Amino acid sequence: MDAMTRFGSPAQLGRYRHRYAIAAGMIGCVAILAACGGASTTPQSNAQTAANELNAGLAAQAAGNLTEAATDYKSAIAADAQNKYAYYDLGLVEQLQGQAAASEVNYRAALQLDPTFVTALFNLAILRTGPSPFEAEELYRQVIGLEPKDATAYLNLGFLLRSQGSVTEGNNDLKTAVLLDPSLASRIPPGTLATPKPAASSPRP
Repeated sequence: MDAMTRFGSPAQLGRYRHRYAIAAGMIGCVAILAACGGASTTPQSNAQTAANELNAGLAAQAAGNLTEAATDYKSAIAADAQNKYAYYDLGLVEQLQGQAAASEVNYRAALQLDPTFVTALFNLAILRTGPSPFEAEELYRQVIGLEPKDATAYLNLGFLLRSQGSVTEGNNDLKTAVLLDPSLASRIPPGTLATPKPAASSPRP
């Protein structure tokens, strides 16, 4: 079973629930004054511009136009540099395109604005699993601390711990993942969670 099957990939997350609060997330953003036709924009108009660009990006991404989506998300950041969703969405597109370094920068920017941004923590953990498994472990634990019923976080943490030699602890997290979401059992290799059986009796002379 390959790592993409075992570990939840960004495309498989289906966890955009935080992103549909875009409009609400923009109301309290810091004002950015920009020249446009000789007139200064207001914080509200900057937020609206960012919202429009984000919506355009989401539409492009849904249509499979990731390059176009990235351009729209960058425009949203230019309009409102305090918008965590714009950084997150750009990071996600870059992650899907295999641009790990750029994606990490944008996830960290989103988390700088909101350290409790669960999906950014989760996706950053995926990126850090190879380069820094201990950081990835901490990130998954942060996700679980914020969302104790996040089965996929337990699943990924379980596989990560097993890969680091903590087999018993990893198996416990895998079991928790399956308890929270039985459908995840299909992503765990057969026998991984089986209780070891005693060795057979040695032949008697």
